[in-house]
Amino acid sequence: MGRILAIDYGTKRTGIAITDELQLIASGLTTVPTTTLLDFLKKYIATEKVELVLVGEPKQKDGSASGVEVHIKEFLLKFSETFPTMEVKRVDERYTSKMAFQTMIDSGLKKKQRRNKALIDEISATIILQEYLYNE
Repeated sequence: MGRILAIDYGTKRTGIAITDELQLIASGLTTVPTTTLLDFLKKYIATEKVELVLVGEPKQKDGSASGVEVHIKEFLLKFSETFPTMEVKRVDERYTSKMAFQTMIDSGLKKKQRRNKALIDEISATIILQEYLYNE
């Protein structure tokens, strides 16, 4: 069994989370500058067995697409050209940033640590992955 990788795509930074090989535990992996995302994924997927990639689907409260969706679709096109056999699924990511911030508060992180947007993105990717695992 391969790992499941989740992506919380952003125009500046992208949070990444991964499961263990048994697909039981979701863990934050890292946050990378979006400009280097494909290079990071090439290296990671070359060394780890990944069988599924989840990409967050940001939506407005009314269910319409968020403004960043245009950029995500461009990324998905490049991703499918780079990894033509990799299965990709979209996952609703509404409220994951708020949930990530609340997770940081609940875990006792100090105010200065909670300003770390890269950590919020990584936690958001982890929440996307946890939601997928829970609902499958």
